[in-house]
This record gives sequence, structure tokens and C-alpha cells, in this order.
Amino acid sequence: MTKKALLVATVGGFVPQFEMNDVKLLRELGYEVHYAANFDVTMYDVDFEAVKKSGMVLHNICIQKSPKALSCNLKALRQLVKIINSERINLLHCHTPMGGVLARIAALLSVRSPRVIYTAHGFHFYDGAPVFNWVFYYPVERILAHFTDVIVTINSEDYARANNFHLNSSGKTVKIPGVGLEPERFLRNGRNIREQLGVPDTAFHIVSIGELNENKNHKVVIEALKYIYDKKLTVEKGQKIYYTICGRGSSSERLKELTEALGLCEYINFAGYRSDVENILASADCFVFPSVREGLGMAALQAMAAGVAVIASDNRGTREYMNSGQNGLVCIQNTSVCFAKAIMRLYNNDELRKKLAENAIKTAENFSLERTEHIMKSVYMQTE
Repeated sequence: MTKKALLVATVGGFVPQFEMNDVKLLRELGYEVHYAANFDVTMYDVDFEAVKKSGMVLHNICIQKSPKALSCNLKALRQLVKIINSERINLLHCHTPMGGVLARIAALLSVRSPRVIYTAHGFHFYDGAPVFNWVFYYPVERILAHFTDVIVTINSEDYARANNFHLNSSGKTVKIPGVGLEPERFLRNGRNIREQLGVPDTAFHIVSIGELNENKNHKVVIEALKYIYDKKLTVEKGQKIYYTICGRGSSSERLKELTEALGLCEYINFAGYRSDVENILASADCFVFPSVREGLGMAALQAMAAGVAVIASDNRGTREYMNSGQNGLVCIQNTSVCFAKAIMRLYNNDELRKKLAENAIKTAENFSLERTEHIMKSVYMQTE
């Protein structure tokens, strides 16, 4: 009988964007791979027809990111129970907060009792998180841990916290170095596309890559750029600073309105979602990663692998790899002046920028796909 694995996430593009190596591993172990998500909502450009042709079986469910969407999520729960039972699922691997919640409840309600793996790409409860996150998400995760065989974490803070949960009798917690990075894809492999982005060759080019939402916090970099131009900090050197933001999301219009209100439209480019990340990074003088919360932060690691100096906010994800002054610069969250000073520090010091970039390349090697693959293959084999 064919072994079957079901991957569950919230938005449809999540697995094609981040988890195809897990799909490859499962197939190598003899699994038929199914994927359930809301394919009507995606933050990524994904050719789902190509995904189907690759052999993955897709199930469109009405799961929503917000726990307040009770009606849709209850329907999604019923859909997941039906999929697990009718497809005779042996292994369930869930991702994203709501995907993790609904999938594990569905496994409990099903007649199949599949083995359950949950990858926490960053618990919503963390040191300094809003009270609501602790009141709502923390007890839910503690309870669901009882019905989980493996919790996979991607940073030390989450790993320590998950180790305090009581998993089922044979359950365990593991830590992986993110979804896996292919350094060779980024290291000096891109082509400079400044002209396409509207960035002069003579400019100092800042890049950020990430969903446009409040957590990714692009607002603080826009405000930092305003501070730099208001203080005329580029006058002496005469080199203009441009900022390209790659991504799309709910904050897109607000960020564009802020840019216009601050008079920065000439210097800030909203490039939308880009699949050619290596080309974007090849055009950058520095990469800014201002997130309030990160499970790890693959975008920053990609920039490091590409040999671009990184400025990042201090959070549990960036603490896994950022060493301020050694392989990048770390800023206080939500402090535009701090980001402005860090940008100007790199703007004015080519030697520092080169040193940080060289050390960053070495750091990125610790987060390779091979390391992640080795751990995940062991996890899958032990949950058969």
C-alpha cells in the first residue's frame, strides 16, 4: 500500500516557496505527497499547474490566517478530517500557526491517527510579544503538543520553549537551520539590474525583501531615509541613497502613502514580489532587515550568502546569526535614528562594508540546505 503524507499550511504558495526540499525527501522515502492550503490566497508567484504536474496532490481548503475567522476555519477543519480519512494519510506535516492548529486537531479527530510533525517557523509567543499572543497562542501550543510526535523549531528561543512542552509519549523537539539555504545560488551569481529598478549606478543602494506588513517593519527604514535626507548627511559625499523594497502585502498602500508624504518617491522603489532574488541582491550595497519578529529570517541569510552587508533589527531570529560589528550591524527595533546611523556607517566606510560582507558569507554556510536535509530526513524516517 502506498504511503501518503499530507502537508498543511495557510496560504497556497507556502510549500512551493519554502518546503519543496521536504517534498523531495518524502518522495525519496516512498510517500505520495498531498498538500492542503487556501490556494485562493497566496503571497508568492507559484505555477500551481506545474506543481500538480510534478505529482503533488493539491487540496484547496478555506483556512484563514486569523483565528477570528471562525466559520471558515471550522469548515477547513472538517475538510482536513475528510482528507486524512479518505486519502488514508499516514504522515501529517503542518506549517504556519493556523495550519498547525487545525491540522493537529484534524489528526486527533480522524480515524487514521497519522504521525504528526509541526514545524514552528517562529512561535507567536516570544520574549517581548504582545500579551494577546501569550494568552491565546501559548496555551494552544502547550495543549496541542500532547498530540504531536515532533516539533521542529528554527531558533534557540523556540527550541528551549518547545522542550518544556509535554509531547506525546514518543515525541521530541528538534532544531533545524531554517528551511535550508543554497549559498551557491546567491554568491556572486546575480546580475546587476539597477537600470531596471530605476537606481543610478552611482547611487548607494539599500534593499529589503519581505512581505509588506507591519511585522516586516519597512516603515522604520523609510523614516530612517527621511532622517538622512533631512539632516543632509549625504551632501558631503554627494552620493544619493536609494531604497528598493521587494514584496507585496497588506501594508503596501500605507507604505506608498508614507513615502509620498515624506517626499521620498524619487528615492524609494516598490518592486513587488520578485523571484530573481539573486539579481536584486547583486545590485545592493547593503541589505536592511528591520522585522519586529522573525523565526529566523531567510531573506537576511540570502543577502549574507550573496556577500551583501546586512543591517538587521534585534530579534530572536537574527540573534541566531547576527554578530554586530563582525558580520553585520544590529539595530534597536522601531528606532529609525538607529537604522539611519547604521546606514550612514556603511555608506561612509567601504572597508567596514567589505569586512562585514566577507564574514557574512562564512556565517551563511552554517544554514545550508544540506544541514537541514540531514535532520529532516532523520525526522521523517523516525516517524514512519
